[in-house]
Amino acid sequence: MRFKVDENLPIEVAQMLRQTGHEAATVLEQHLGGSEDAQLAALCQLEGRILVTLDMDFSDIRNYPPAEFPGLVVLRLRQQDKPYVLDVFTRLMQVLDQEPMEGHLWIVEENRIRIRGEPG
Repeated sequence: MRFKVDENLPIEVAQMLRQTGHEAATVLEQHLGGSEDAQLAALCQLEGRILVTLDMDFSDIRNYPPAEFPGLVVLRLRQQDKPYVLDVFTRLMQVLDQEPMEGHLWIVEENRIRIRGEPG
């Protein structure tokens, strides 16, 4: 799978994805820091990349309908410090290939993942 890791996440998230055979580009590597959400969303669509972010704006299905994206993964966490985020993402990595991503919004919380989109 192809991912774009938002600038609000540690670079290690992209490294973890790469280590498990996924392609991952970061917003900062692509010199897109500070981009508007709509611009980032359009780029993910164009590149065919699943966006991974802490930005809750991407969980608004009226503005970002899951069916129009290769996938959206929004981490909705009580804490956003680096060790905590990496711990949750490590657990998420174990289930990435078990459910459909394309056309779906994954809202990842500490103890559950909610998946919205058309049945696969």
